[in-house]
Amino acid sequence: MRRLRIKQVDVFTDRALAGNPLAVILDGEGLSSEDMQALAREMNLSETTFVLAPTKPQADYRLRIFTPMKEIPFAGHPSIGTAHALIEDGKINLEQQLTIVQQELAIGVLPIEIELQRDGGHVITMTQGRPRLGRTIADVQDLAQALGISAHDIASDELPVQISSTGLDQLMVPIRSLERFATIAPDFERLKELESRYSVSGCSVFVLKASDPEASVHVRFFAPSVGVLEDPATGSAAGALGAYLVAHKVFGSEGPVSFNIEQGSELQRPSLITVTIHHNKGIPNLVKVGGRAVTVLNGEISL
Repeated sequence: MRRLRIKQVDVFTDRALAGNPLAVILDGEGLSSEDMQALAREMNLSETTFVLAPTKPQADYRLRIFTPMKEIPFAGHPSIGTAHALIEDGKINLEQQLTIVQQELAIGVLPIEIELQRDGGHVITMTQGRPRLGRTIADVQDLAQALGISAHDIASDELPVQISSTGLDQLMVPIRSLERFATIAPDFERLKELESRYSVSGCSVFVLKASDPEASVHVRFFAPSVGVLEDPATGSAAGALGAYLVAHKVFGSEGPVSFNIEQGSELQRPSLITVTIHHNKGIPNLVKVGGRAVTVLNGEISL
């Protein structure tokens, strides 16, 4: 019988039982892809990560990420939550105010920045993949029906419904009002069909208002095609949304743009995600996403 060490971490929150839960398997070596997928199904969280020895000389560790249905090449809250788990496990030493480690993902080697805070905690920030905006969707009738709202509720006359990516293609969907969010009731089979039609891994539905005074944007994220009906905090989509908003000049600034996203309140798991976008005259060229994390479980899995 093999025993695997596991941590469950709540990400994009500073308190337990909020944010987005993540399972981190600290002993991933020797597991097959089939083993990893089976364990991700067993955990039944939006993602489960497996820590492995790096294959790239510049990387400190390698990460594989699985939803309950499939492996994905990149994600935000798994990257941040795994770094938090490795700090607690003594694999990442915090000897300075700012510590930078290199994580290897399927999309490449990307830096993780860990900044110590005055309260003794730390904020973990990941650099995401190259920002890229894709096709726009002019006819939103099918999308509105899949989300359980009217086409008028989608503010496509103000901002386009558009694919954006910092490692995963995702659909950005602007909504007119914060009040409308409570009425969104997706038909997940229809939404899954649309994800396939547009070749995206999820829909980020957003409004440029928030309940939390620290936030500027409210988000709900749906990804039935990868087994995640609704996610309480989505780092990859936050980065893609930040690139999209800067490209469409929603946040005008000569220097880097930084703002907070609130997500998860509809699931009773409030989350706060910090997004920073570097750009050249409104063209995004570097995306960072960060937040805090809290460990809620330490244990072992017996196989």
